[in-house]
Amino acid sequence: MVGGTTPSPTQPPTSTPPPTGGGAYDDTYYRAALGKTGPALKSSLHTIIKTGVKALSYDTVWTALKQTDQDPNNPSNVILLYSGRSQAKSTNGGGADQWNREHVWAKSHGDFGTATGPGTDVHHLRPTDVTVNSTRGNKDFDNGGSAVSECSGCYTDSDSFEPRDAVKGDVARMILYMAVRYEGNDGWPDLEVNDNTSNGSNPYIGKISVLRQWHAQDPPDAFEKRRNQLIHDNWQHNRNPFIDHPEWVASIWG
Repeated sequence: MVGGTTPSPTQPPTSTPPPTGGGAYDDTYYRAALGKTGPALKSSLHTIIKTGVKALSYDTVWTALKQTDQDPNNPSNVILLYSGRSQAKSTNGGGADQWNREHVWAKSHGDFGTATGPGTDVHHLRPTDVTVNSTRGNKDFDNGGSAVSECSGCYTDSDSFEPRDAVKGDVARMILYMAVRYEGNDGWPDLEVNDNTSNGSNPYIGKISVLRQWHAQDPPDAFEKRRNQLIHDNWQHNRNPFIDHPEWVASIWG
């Protein structure tokens, strides 16, 4: 099935429910962006989502992911992004069948590593199976390839990776968040999307044409909205605007 629904995590005591649209995060958080389009919208969103941000250490990311990606049916587990498997929070690490921290915007695309900044930005860091994480590596995103072991519905070839349908939009929106959040004016690379799958160590990731399709076919669901809210409330204090306003993707990227 194209698109799909990822589970909605149980609400920690310190969180607040996500807005359902048109609420305070429009009236206050996005006030400067409302009514803008194209480059002006992108510039305005960049200023908004970089302001007042709490940067996390790479160690703290473990703790954050155990809350943001919690399995709604088992509070002792997290949901792994690519495979969808529910796995014990305590099995984080680097061994086979453990889970680790996947940089959806591959950290080699811009060479920002795991230093505090884009390398620790929880809006694009997700729990993934160690083996699947290794298979994805630093590949760009595109459709097609061979089936990926331990990741039903995932495919890969020499230069690209395709996630399962239920999280295609999640992946697209994380990538587009990074392209707006990091514009090269804060000591980090200017991250941008393009339509290539051979970007190497350049600060680019593709393919934007495919990411736009994935965004459209898999709109934000309850799990993704709640995750966005938790990151804002409990961790970084900023939001992914393309979860709150999916229509802004077409406004910026056509």
